[in-house]
Amino acid sequence: MDGVLVIDKPAGPTSFDVVRRVRSLTGASKAGHTGTLDPLATGVLPVCLGEATKIAGYVTEGDKGYDAVVCLGRETDTLDAAGATVAESSVPPLDSAMLEAALEGFRGEVLQVPPMYSAVKVAGRRLYERARAGESVERAPRKVTVYSLTLRDFSATEVALSVRCSKGFFVRALAADLGRALGSTAHLKSLRRTASGPFSLAQAMTLDRLAAVVGAGPEGLAEVERRLVPASLALAELPEVRVSSAEAERVAHGVPLETALAAPLVRVVGPDGRLLAVAAAERGRLKYRRVLA
Repeated sequence: MDGVLVIDKPAGPTSFDVVRRVRSLTGASKAGHTGTLDPLATGVLPVCLGEATKIAGYVTEGDKGYDAVVCLGRETDTLDAAGATVAESSVPPLDSAMLEAALEGFRGEVLQVPPMYSAVKVAGRRLYERARAGESVERAPRKVTVYSLTLRDFSATEVALSVRCSKGFFVRALAADLGRALGSTAHLKSLRRTASGPFSLAQAMTLDRLAAVVGAGPEGLAEVERRLVPASLALAELPEVRVSSAEAERVAHGVPLETALAAPLVRVVGPDGRLLAVAAAERGRLKYRRVLA
């Protein structure tokens, strides 16, 4: 079983828990997720199975989409609802003009400080490890891009947003920063990922549905196979270099091919459309980053 299965992650389990469950249900030889979702978050979690695990690191490069609810008046150490309260404050009367003015400062290319409770590494250690040890580490702001930030709804203490952003953006950090911009405090109440690269909720199946389908026997497994996104389509956002059967043999042996294309990353595809490799196209030649053939 090779390809990417899009799971609608439930709230509660970690992304690793979901991967283990998918691997157990499908019987895949290997499995890996493509971008961690926090335990409380739900939504799109692409799981690479079999040979597709070799491209997991490239699938994570895609843009992300989220629906989020920000709760004002309280900030937590994790910046979400699971954390302990570290600050509380009153919430000013909200209106759409006030909220839009505050949100404008978070659109486009911005600098964002990653949360202490995150997998970002500083001096070789992940920040969440340091946070759990009671440490507070200076974190350099990182450049991220918010392609769209839409105000969906709001109440006296909550703001519902839709976000389309680059890899590496933390919606939890946005929640806390928005609270400060409004003269208050805030944390992320809920988060649902609606898109990850080329994958969307429309393609996703829940773990319960997967278990039911697999439980139906061979016909169920066949349905799972049909839902798998081939590796070549999983990287559809990358430019394509299509090669002949003879050239495919050379790719399989790591022999560089000439190309007129110039791009940081391309997908090398055989005559049958199967992904053979991920490569950089530099100075008229392909430099392979990952060979699948």
